[in-house]
Amino acid sequence: MVAKDKKVLYISQEIYPYLPESDLAHVARYLPEHIQNAGHDVRIFMPRYGLVNERRNQLHEVIRLSGINVIVDDYDHPLVIKVASIPSTRIQVYFIDNHDLFGRKSLFGSNTGGEASDNADRSIFFIRGVLEAIKSLRWIPDIIHCMGWFSALAPVYLKTAYKDDPYFERAKVIFSVDGNEEEGEISSDLIKKLEFDKITGDLLAPLQGEITPDALRRMAIHYSDGVILGQEQVSPALVDYLQTQADHKVLEYPGPATEHAEAYLEFYRSFS
Repeated sequence: MVAKDKKVLYISQEIYPYLPESDLAHVARYLPEHIQNAGHDVRIFMPRYGLVNERRNQLHEVIRLSGINVIVDDYDHPLVIKVASIPSTRIQVYFIDNHDLFGRKSLFGSNTGGEASDNADRSIFFIRGVLEAIKSLRWIPDIIHCMGWFSALAPVYLKTAYKDDPYFERAKVIFSVDGNEEEGEISSDLIKKLEFDKITGDLLAPLQGEITPDALRRMAIHYSDGVILGQEQVSPALVDYLQTQADHKVLEYPGPATEHAEAYLEFYRSFS
């Protein structure tokens, strides 16, 4: 078992019961609970989509963490952080919010028909918001486990823009490859926005000239220390790409998180 008080940060694009119980939302709900019950310290973050019912789920703003601005492509976006407790557990979920970016009643659709997708801005804001919130919490994670294509830029930023940050420089980054979660369009200006953060040239090579959810998954695989196959059947193209990353540790699909949490713990321990 991992040493006590291991700090594990989960960054997921969806978590049950705040969104319907997809395979990804199920793992992001139950795995952290098992890890916490095993004696470890966890923090969980997801976007506060407009589909999340704040009243029913009893979200409330964390004033001491809110109020900073997150810069995306030279534009300041106010960061609002909310929190809720999963019923009948000791698990808290932090929500990254900004009305302009996450107020709409969809996961990845535009505000109005015909508008260009802003999912690049939203994903960068989500990731940078999580990392800035962690710094405000003064909490240094040992493991950072990212789930879903919308979280795929987290490994990229952690290994580039934040690689020398004392809060993250020693953390091991893990990405779960699923591929059956809801996806969305990403506009080509993602490159410009990444370049603003000095993620340029060869650092963008894993995209292979594409701007798609799978291209972001390739980026996440490349920049992670370890990869978990989150389904029995994962995109063969992504598996082939993973095989080119010889220095990566890989956990084959261990089965449902509720029954196989120990496999995840052992994988986390392999980075100690």
